Amino acid sequence: MGSSPAGRTTLLTPFTALAYLGVMSSVTFLGLGTMGAPMAGHLARAGHTVRGWNRTPGRPSIDGVTQFASLREALTGADAVVLSVSDTPDVEELLLGADGAIQHLTPGAIVIDTSTIAPSATRRMGEQLATKGILMVDAPVSGGSEGAVNGTLTVFLGGSTESVAAAQPFLAAFAKTITHLGPLGAGQVGKAVNQLVISGSYLSLAEGILVGQKAGLDPATLAGALTGGAAKSWVLENRWQRMAEDRYPLGFKVALHRKDLGIAIDLAKELGVPVPAATLVAQLEDALIAAGKGGEDLSALANQLRRMADAIDA
Repeated sequence: MGSSPAGRTTLLTPFTALAYLGVMSSVTFLGLGTMGAPMAGHLARAGHTVRGWNRTPGRPSIDGVTQFASLREALTGADAVVLSVSDTPDVEELLLGADGAIQHLTPGAIVIDTSTIAPSATRRMGEQLATKGILMVDAPVSGGSEGAVNGTLTVFLGGSTESVAAAQPFLAAFAKTITHLGPLGAGQVGKAVNQLVISGSYLSLAEGILVGQKAGLDPATLAGALTGGAAKSWVLENRWQRMAEDRYPLGFKVALHRKDLGIAIDLAKELGVPVPAATLVAQLEDALIAAGKGGEDLSALANQLRRMADAIDA
């Protein structure tokens, strides 16, 4: 038996009891992209037996991860399945499709979805998995590709006490901060809020860096000064240089943030909350995507502002 955060006592399945004890398990990781590949590697280094699968074959090898071409082979016998894919249809196919997790997992297994999708979709899929005795948590992450590589991601966690207990040993392998926000779907709400907040952070930093440069300030000196005051943030510390140099190597794709921001804006509309800053950022991201820059890091918002400034100067 285990105690919930609220002090309630929860009966444990055999697997969740093992999870409490930290026993190593068989994990299937679905989605070995920029985020998923290093996360799978951390799970292997933590001692778990890790099987990997990616929709597009030919991914680079990952130490300790056995990659399968067949989704069925990857899923069969797994104690836990971790997903890191792009959007709701991808998650639905991998969990509920003809060859998805619901077909191959046994009762007591845990699904950990680190993707960012709509809270309502998460709840619906979790209900279907529960009919087969399969546990699920929504565990969208923040921290970018750097956080995935370094194993320092932030997890917004939703699910029952039992499901959260089962997920913890796996999440701990690649995350530094794990916060249980409530029942299934609550993690996706937390991630939506995160995407609203960072959209304003990226845009305001882009505005500030560009104004400072146009006024003749050295951006490195300016960033150092800002870091010492109330403007200090992860975005400032990690993205000012990209904005100053107008160079945006892959970190968190504009197109992916635009997808996430759409989820957040839709949620805000459902709740009757105006989100003017996020709506503006969405429009700027649409312009970047139309210009072929959807695969660049989100800090490319500064590039869109530069192009707008150049148009004004012209």
